[in-house]
Amino acid sequence: MERFRVDGFDEFVAARWSALLHVARLLTGGDRQRAEDLVQEALVKLWFVWPRIAEQAPEAYVRQVLVRMAARSARRRWWGERPVGELPDRAGPGDVSSAVAERSRLEAALALLPPRQRAAVVLRYCEDLPEGQVAQVLGCPVGTARSHASRGVARLRRILSDTVRPVG
Repeated sequence: MERFRVDGFDEFVAARWSALLHVARLLTGGDRQRAEDLVQEALVKLWFVWPRIAEQAPEAYVRQVLVRMAARSARRRWWGERPVGELPDRAGPGDVSSAVAERSRLEAALALLPPRQRAAVVLRYCEDLPEGQVAQVLGCPVGTARSHASRGVARLRRILSDTVRPVG
């Protein structure tokens, strides 16, 4: 039984890591380090319930944990980081495409949304979940989830339209 538990869990993590990291990164407003921390903590929680969840919907469970942890994390004022005197070496800049720039703009705009609106927008439009599942993950009625998503998209449009610079 333990071997099955490990094999199934490892396969799930290997198959879904990048998708979960993408969701977490959007939920944290583009902060890759916080997103990695969220995914790791969510997967630790999944490990403990894996025998019950494995045959049902492990991704839905992890997604719900990510949303709750991201909302809780957004309320914290300090994450235990301390400034250092010298920054570590960074990799040299590569070819920066317009897709990367656009993604960065979107992540920055998402970071300006309140946590529940951000979660609703990410789940509904980035993860393409139906409104019922979004409401279930957020733990609210469908109308409330729809309202969060609608307000979030409207605010994103305002934010992104303010940052568009005319060419020429």
